[in-house]
Amino acid sequence: MQTVTDERAREAAAILWSAWQEKRLLEGLPERCRPRDLGEGYAIQRALGELAGATIGWKIAATSKAGQAHINVDRPFPGRLFACFAHASGATLPARHLHMRAAEAEFAFRMGRDLPPRDRPYELGEVMAAVGALHIAIEVPDSRYHDYVAAGAWQMVGDDSCAGYFVLGPEVAAWNGDELPGHTVALRKEGAVVATGIGSNVLGDPRLALTWLANELSQREHGLRAGEIVTTGTCITPYTIGPGDALTADFGTYGTVSVAFEP
Repeated sequence: MQTVTDERAREAAAILWSAWQEKRLLEGLPERCRPRDLGEGYAIQRALGELAGATIGWKIAATSKAGQAHINVDRPFPGRLFACFAHASGATLPARHLHMRAAEAEFAFRMGRDLPPRDRPYELGEVMAAVGALHIAIEVPDSRYHDYVAAGAWQMVGDDSCAGYFVLGPEVAAWNGDELPGHTVALRKEGAVVATGIGSNVLGDPRLALTWLANELSQREHGLRAGEIVTTGTCITPYTIGPGDALTADFGTYGTVSVAFEP
């Protein structure tokens, strides 16, 4: 039998998914199904995943000071990457409906083996030993709330932690984890550099962000699974985009990943 919490979570998820599909904004969830704590926010996100279809992995929101300031929170949160919103480098995406209008350059890990739930925390070395590959990526986050800052952290978690489009770039052929904190990235718009950043903007090190997620999901979800993609958060200050923009995230020796937006 469903608990009241399950019923509330499913109602909230249905409202959010309808808004997502219809490209409309909400003032907030109705009081009757609004999450009252972080656990209920996770429950809504889980129910949203049942409506959205296949999940290819996870995003981590607010892993940089700039990202936290952008949505007015003081800690990171995970969200699901839905297959229906995932694209390969070079994709052209709709833009006029986007509310947050932001693009972020990120490191993404593909898991090579499971990190299942367990009682003791995972250490960085264990997590990195489970990584199968490193990719570069662009995330285009979005929110279903008109005022996503005022919505607060619990409603944002329910709204899949501001997930939107995800653009997966190439696998990095040769990389050294120790290089990631100091690795720089430039975002270019039609060739001109419009933003720069560094790996240490992601919780000090993208590997630390991945370790944080492994432990968060160990306690709250099924853990991390082989084959899942984890995009670790923006290395740059989120860049404001508009219709017709063409962007390339240049990770230097690690390669480039690009996305364009419809006029």
